[in-house]
Amino acid sequence: MTMNTGHEIREAIARGEVSAVEATETALAAIAATERRLQAYLQVTPERALARAKEIDAAIARGQDLGLLAGVPVAVKDLFCTQGVRTTAGSKILENFVPPYSATVVRRLEAQGAIIVGKTNMDEFAMGSSCENSAFKATRNPWSTEDVPGGSSGGSAATVGARCVPIALGTDTGGSIREPASFCGVVGVKPTYGRVSRYGIVAFASSLDQAGPMTVDVRDSADALEAIAGFDPMDSTSANVDVPHYAAQLRNDLKGIRVGIVSEFEESIAPDAAMHALYKRAYEDLRALGAELVDVSLPHSKYGLATYYLIAPAEASSNLARYDGARYGLRVDGPDVFSMFDETRAAGFGPEVKRRIILGTYALSSGYYDAYYVRAQKVRTLMKKDFDEAFARCDVIACPAVSCPPFQLGAKSQDPVAMYLMDFFTIPMSLAGVPAMSVPAGYVDDLPVGLQLVAPAFEEGRMFGVAHAYEQATRHAWARTPIVYAGDGHAA
Repeated sequence: MTMNTGHEIREAIARGEVSAVEATETALAAIAATERRLQAYLQVTPERALARAKEIDAAIARGQDLGLLAGVPVAVKDLFCTQGVRTTAGSKILENFVPPYSATVVRRLEAQGAIIVGKTNMDEFAMGSSCENSAFKATRNPWSTEDVPGGSSGGSAATVGARCVPIALGTDTGGSIREPASFCGVVGVKPTYGRVSRYGIVAFASSLDQAGPMTVDVRDSADALEAIAGFDPMDSTSANVDVPHYAAQLRNDLKGIRVGIVSEFEESIAPDAAMHALYKRAYEDLRALGAELVDVSLPHSKYGLATYYLIAPAEASSNLARYDGARYGLRVDGPDVFSMFDETRAAGFGPEVKRRIILGTYALSSGYYDAYYVRAQKVRTLMKKDFDEAFARCDVIACPAVSCPPFQLGAKSQDPVAMYLMDFFTIPMSLAGVPAMSVPAGYVDDLPVGLQLVAPAFEEGRMFGVAHAYEQATRHAWARTPIVYAGDGHAA
């Protein structure tokens, strides 16, 4: 069979044209054929996947109702706990950790019939924008294997971009779904903070982390988010807000929709002529679909990077204190307990994780807490107010997802500030907690670039509607084929 979108696979299974086992075998064959070039997975689980596929086929044969993702092969980023399957978060300190339970989103995927085929590579503890900070390997971009796929959810973006699976889960703290989605020519969604349970997700920054789907098309993202969203009593930050049927909100035109264009972002992208032209064309495509373009302002967005790199490392410093060698994960013994802590963390954490722990510990330290952390939280509040005022003037915001197309492996890895700047356009939405997504918008230097769409809190359906109309009218995701491509079930 041909590897298509998730909803096409599910519908083919429902019609009896293909079995869940056959769909799973196709995905596993595609992964095997592309993995040497992509390096997208930290672990593939064929036995578990095929056993689950057989259960799905048996349930269908008994006449049971199909789940929303029944028989659809799905990959998950390797920071979602999977019962009995190693979960590393891309770190040596968790290299041999096997969770005794599964994350809520994993259980919800499987409850809707999804078949998890493996765990994808990522920047260590989700700290990075290139997928080069993994302790185990660097993932490649399916459009150019000399370039990065983006991070931190780079493995998930790469395997969907190569069409090995139609759906993969990632997490987004400051852009870690949207940036790699843009780089790999796929759809990537960061839901509203609290929309999706964080229970069973290895934590980076607890007030920012949010799980979301990376998919071939917008319909798959709508279905996948519907499957994993919803209140979870196991997560104290989970919002008790009804989850709509997102597919019913997809649109074919944008008549009556006001799309906000952020003046501050236009100034930031202007020096790059090719990127500026791509986004201008995207805005005009939205207008051609019937949208009214209105100017909006996010005046505090220029402080986003500084604010984020105080809050996120501070929370990481607290969260990562649990890795001490005493309970689980790597343990390096020393002459006393404090030496064990030091030796374990020195051996287990990579350079970028150590850098952020130091930043965060400093920001939280006596004498600096008010000057740095508290002030950053005040700016965050102002940023949320900016979005509230912007959405009083528009229904959704359209803006750049990235400032450049994919860059070469190693090009920014020695310059942390240059790497941090990759998140300039995605961080404000994370700090404000509003939903945002990247949808393919074209190509620069023959490499994919995404358009970012943003909606008010818990209005993901509105965002999906605009994204679907834009996607169907422009067809950017289908205009070209990456050099590592498994669309026919085999590597190109």
